[in-house]
Amino acid sequence: MLVSVFMALLLPSVAISAVFVVYICLLWYATNNQEQPEVRLPVKQVSQKGLSASELDKLPKITGKELTTERTECAVCLEEIEGEQVARLVPGCNHAFHLLCADTWLSKHSFCPVCRAKLQLHQDLPQSSVTCSENPC
Repeated sequence: MLVSVFMALLLPSVAISAVFVVYICLLWYATNNQEQPEVRLPVKQVSQKGLSASELDKLPKITGKELTTERTECAVCLEEIEGEQVARLVPGCNHAFHLLCADTWLSKHSFCPVCRAKLQLHQDLPQSSVTCSENPC
């Protein structure tokens, strides 16, 4: 009877140990196998940069007093644009943002942060010719 209890405890332990050793060997083989080429994931390329400082200067500036009552929240920082604060107005869609928030966003992206309309600057037209194309607003 003692032998059967010993075998009942020993055989499962040996089987589990054998499976563990095979698993470790397979892991070691998979990590040290130099024959397989390295698989690289595709990297999304940045297609377009934001606006330059001279292009940002062409965008109109207004104060918080000049904004309509329904558009007084800056969509970048989510704070209200107060009466004396300078705001940047995106022509075409007329979305307004704090000057620093808009310049930070538009220096990295060339589209409106609210409606995602692409900003197009026309060099041969006056300053007011900056427009939003494909404006859903």
